[in-house]
Amino acid sequence: MLEVCFTGMEHALKGDRTCTAKTYLWMHPIYGTTALGLEYLQERLRFLPRLVRALAYTAVIFGAEFTSGWLLRKALGRCPWDYDDKGWSVKGLIRLDYAPFWYATALLFEPMHEAFLLVTREALRHVPGALLALEAPGSPGQGTGDAAHSGRPAHEAGRPLPL
Repeated sequence: MLEVCFTGMEHALKGDRTCTAKTYLWMHPIYGTTALGLEYLQERLRFLPRLVRALAYTAVIFGAEFTSGWLLRKALGRCPWDYDDKGWSVKGLIRLDYAPFWYATALLFEPMHEAFLLVTREALRHVPGALLALEAPGSPGQGTGDAAHSGRPAHEAGRPLPL
C-alpha cells in the first residue's frame, strides 16, 4: 500500500494524470517483515525521544531494503527495483535521497501502529471469546506483569500514546 501510494504520487508529480502506481509481489513479505522489526524495536527504544526513534526506524527500513534487494539479486539474478542510474544510489539497491521520505514514514509508524491496535481491538470486541483468549494467562504478552507487553493499546496499558 505504501509503495503504491508513493509511486502513484511520484507519477502524478511528473504529470501522469492516471497516477500510475506499481509494486512487486516481493514487497509484501519484505514490508511485513520490516514492520515486525520496527514493532520489536519500538518497545526497546521507547525511552528515546520520538525523533531519535524515527532515525533508528529509518536505518532499519534502509537496511531491510538493501538486504532484501541483495538477496533477491542473488536468488533471481537481478533485483526487481534498480536504482543504479537514479539518485544517490548504493549498489542500485537503495537511494539515499529517499531518506526524507523514509524518515517521514518512520515518524508515522508509531501513530499508525497504535491506530491499528485500537481498530483491531475494537473489531475483536465483536468476536465472541476473542478478547478473553487474548487476555488469558499464557497468551502472548500475558504473565509478564508488564502492561507494555499486554497486547492492549498504549492508553489502556498505562502508557501515553505517542505524539
